[in-house]
Amino acid sequence: MVTRDSVGSWLEGGPGGGDDGAARGTRLGLPAAGPGSLARLGRRMAALTVDWVACLAVSALLLPARADGLFLLRGDSLGTLAVFAVENLVLVATLGHTLGHRLLGLQVQRVVPAAPGASPTVRAGSPGLLSALVRTALLCLVLPAAVWDGDGRGLHDRAAGTVLVRR
Repeated sequence: MVTRDSVGSWLEGGPGGGDDGAARGTRLGLPAAGPGSLARLGRRMAALTVDWVACLAVSALLLPARADGLFLLRGDSLGTLAVFAVENLVLVATLGHTLGHRLLGLQVQRVVPAAPGASPTVRAGSPGLLSALVRTALLCLVLPAAVWDGDGRGLHDRAAGTVLVRR
């Protein structure tokens, strides 16, 4: 009989999955805690909330769909998503962080793959346009950002070759 343990999943990381006792991010060469460590879910969600509220305000000002109701909800919904995508693409590609990331002390960095058998390295600085484009497109789809690997990186970060760390 096949069990969950015998099937495994790439989301769990290497053999033994994420329960091998290693701290989150150590397979990427990141510290377990403090500056440079993998961003925790609470900070990531707070940064996302800051970014989304800012995009709601911009959308309400520039792309109003209705004149009644709460100000932040007056903008066009797809327009808000477009503003969010542009904010993420431009700011992550050039600065390595969005407004919310900056306020909460987070930074998007590029993961440089290593030779087989060695661990990858994380490069400080902005990840670049292509990585930011892939990350933003998958982030706007929501689901890839809600599925994490054994280190706690979202699929959008994994596909883009990036990681969100504390500054």
